[in-house]
Amino acid sequence: MTSTEPLISIRRITKRFPGVVALDGVSIDVAPGELHAVVGENGAGKSTLMKCLCGVIADFEGEIRLDGRTVHFRNTTDAEAAGIGIIHQELNLVGQLSAAANIFLGREKTHGLGLLNDRAMAADAAELLRQLECEVHPGQLVRDLRVGDQQLVEIAKALSLRAGVLIMDEPTSALTETEVQRLFRVIERLRGRGVTILYISHKMDEVFRLADRITVLRDGRLVDTLDRRQTDARRVTHLMVGREIAASSASGSSADGEVVLEVRNLSLPRPGHAQKWQLRDVNLRLHRGEILGIAGLMGAGRTELLECLFGASPETPQGTILLEGREVAFAHPAAALKAGVALVAEDRKRLGVFANLNVGQNVTMGTLDRVAVGGLISPKRERAAALGPIEQLDVKTAGLAAPITSLSGGNQQKAIIGRWLLTRPKVLLLDDPTRGVDVGAKAELYRLMDDLCREGLGIIVTSSELPELLTLCDRILVLCEGHPTGQLTRAEATEHRIMELATQRPGVE
Repeated sequence: MTSTEPLISIRRITKRFPGVVALDGVSIDVAPGELHAVVGENGAGKSTLMKCLCGVIADFEGEIRLDGRTVHFRNTTDAEAAGIGIIHQELNLVGQLSAAANIFLGREKTHGLGLLNDRAMAADAAELLRQLECEVHPGQLVRDLRVGDQQLVEIAKALSLRAGVLIMDEPTSALTETEVQRLFRVIERLRGRGVTILYISHKMDEVFRLADRITVLRDGRLVDTLDRRQTDARRVTHLMVGREIAASSASGSSADGEVVLEVRNLSLPRPGHAQKWQLRDVNLRLHRGEILGIAGLMGAGRTELLECLFGASPETPQGTILLEGREVAFAHPAAALKAGVALVAEDRKRLGVFANLNVGQNVTMGTLDRVAVGGLISPKRERAAALGPIEQLDVKTAGLAAPITSLSGGNQQKAIIGRWLLTRPKVLLLDDPTRGVDVGAKAELYRLMDDLCREGLGIIVTSSELPELLTLCDRILVLCEGHPTGQLTRAEATEHRIMELATQRPGVE
């Protein structure tokens, strides 16, 4: 920290939504040049507080002072003009536009006659992406990018503001470990330029690596602000959740159970691409009561594999898929669901939530046939069906009628998982399911997965966090550039061994 006088002074901020007090009299001071972490469970009010600071939310009680002056931003444009930028947890990009167009959206570079200067924007976007050591081309459409690359475009967009204050809301939630290390190098360069950073993360290792001070929120209230050097992760976690979090571990292998899913020589073509295959000759077996992990770096084919198993791949896969010993070939996700296969997708915002529907409607969306009478939705049946998963997963909501968008990211994720559990699947596919989920909710999800396995469900899970796979999985299949490079048992698996296999480039065909 470069000064004891606060650059940002947040005083008694209160924000109410229908049925919920999201923030209740929160006060925080942030020093110039400081990296100040803000942590708490999902729904604690972290993102809401940052939205008040950067102009996304303008109607709140309390006062914000910036460099000694009271400010009240009507919108993000006002905040950007004052030197405050934000990297949102939920990606705020336009899929139909290029990466460069998204980076400069609303601040487009023009020629003297007012025409767009696409060349200048592409060049500047390329430089920003280069700083992030990112291989995304400025002209690529954002909708064609994977979530991790979209996250890097969002970060490049924030960097383009050259803001004096930068809010990072879960910036690493969709990044691989390699990309995280790149971002940390960018953060160090920003700090060297004197940029003040407010950093929200559920990952304690990140917080304790980067932060000067840590502010803990719980249920919309300030719990404490701590000097990072005078505390530890256990104390911070206890303050976040109000209880101790026991170390999570799955109950042990059930790999001797009946095979519920088998994949033989699964390949996924990539037409018109130099690399002919997105997946090549993948073989796996999943037993009842087992958690099988899929590991690999970004682009390894983790998501593509799950999409093939769920009938959601844009190309037709080759090879054989057997469900309970019978060959299946799902042409559509509806067929997979009917057969007993469910997928919680990686991209929650685009492929998970129905933003215009309420919580209850989101939960029952996959089982409308069970809540309908005579072809019409029965509110009574819908409510009864939705309450079970909401209570089982402890989704924090003002009620089933609350908009799904009023929930925090982690609670939205739990509602989506509840939706698929209602379908009573035989195989549950989880694509990076704890992205953006806090430590307490993660522990709950781990326990839930363990309970589901005890009931005989087979689970395939991907994760960008290797410790999570090591905690959860009975076996781990490792992919590199779409090719299987090894399979490890729980006893054999280590972070080092997984990374060796994940970087073991297959032979060029």
